[in-house]
Amino acid sequence: MTEKEKMLAGELYQAGDPELAAERLETRKLLKTINDSDPEDPEYRISLFKKLFGKAGENLWVEPPFYCDYGSNIEVGDDVFFNFNCVVLDVCKVTLGDRVFVGPNVQFYSATHPLDPVSRGQQWEYGKPITIGSDVWIGGSAVLCPGVSIGERTVVAAGAVVTKDFPSDVVIGGNPAKVIKYLE
Repeated sequence: MTEKEKMLAGELYQAGDPELAAERLETRKLLKTINDSDPEDPEYRISLFKKLFGKAGENLWVEPPFYCDYGSNIEVGDDVFFNFNCVVLDVCKVTLGDRVFVGPNVQFYSATHPLDPVSRGQQWEYGKPITIGSDVWIGGSAVLCPGVSIGERTVVAAGAVVTKDFPSDVVIGGNPAKVIKYLE
């Protein structure tokens, strides 16, 4: 397997691999164009996001600045909104359903590293996919850790650190996040 294939499969891979480094560089160049784009030309900006993302539904809206590793591993449904300064470390799939609202400074971390300092120092890393259901609202400055899934219609409170899966129809918050309220 190539390092990219290992990365996408959630296995240990070398982050410094030349193929992956080249892909990240191309993504950085496209992100610079996006983040410097004219706010009076939203159609151009959205066309760039549709080029960046692996899948982008209708009525996508992203407020720059926006940052990610590859972009191609981000899949979003219809009517998705990202507010300012979001980060998506997409070494594995990061999938958002329809009508997902993402507050400012939200961070999605599908990337993680070995606990062993020697392996970590040798640039080994791996990832776990993140899945967000439809009709989810993620409050500002929330952090979603590797491998988490959020059920439909769930609200993630501002500042929450999501370290595990949560079902549909709940409000979650805190560090680590826990269920605060069940929604009807």
